[in-house]
Amino acid sequence: MTDDPILRYKDFLEVTRSRLRSANTKIVDEVTILDSPELDLRNEMLMININDKAPEFSLHDENGKEFSLKDLRGKVVVLYFYPRADTPGCTIQACSFRDTYKQIQKTGAVLLGISPDTPKAQKKFQDKFKLPFSLLADADKKVAEAYGVVQEKNMYGKKVMGIARTTFVIGPGGKIQHIFPKVKPEGHAGEVLAYLKDSAKGAA
Repeated sequence: MTDDPILRYKDFLEVTRSRLRSANTKIVDEVTILDSPELDLRNEMLMININDKAPEFSLHDENGKEFSLKDLRGKVVVLYFYPRADTPGCTIQACSFRDTYKQIQKTGAVLLGISPDTPKAQKKFQDKFKLPFSLLADADKKVAEAYGVVQEKNMYGKKVMGIARTTFVIGPGGKIQHIFPKVKPEGHAGEVLAYLKDSAKGAA
């Protein structure tokens, strides 16, 4: 096995895709349940670290309009990955961000949600809960893979591959400034706001 983490990650993704195609799978809420007993996936994800360059991407937002991360260069970006639109935990998290959105805006940061949903699903989610920020559609999980948030989980005794709820703060220069891993939906928006305020004070 190669010692290069990027090559290791690519090998991992190739094996995962191959096995997912051959395994008997079913979707349950936010994750893919793997029913194949011989399927043994290792959680060898390429982890992004603080000060790494944030992977560039272009996606469609909830209105079908193309969005590119590079267009926000010069601004602080809060990019939060969530498993699935309009599911209980993701709704709690999104509504918390909605309720603190004006305060987040005052720090100068741009808030973006991203999940493996279609633009149509994101639009329905946004309208239903009156979310004032953009939701990006990463239906094929390519951006999630680039950020290392497609991870193996354990649910009801079964191995699952799903989106690990994670938030990245990207600095004005396009580098990862802070990472919130293994996020809990409740109270997370407050954590992000507190970090942004502290960061703004430090930069003043």
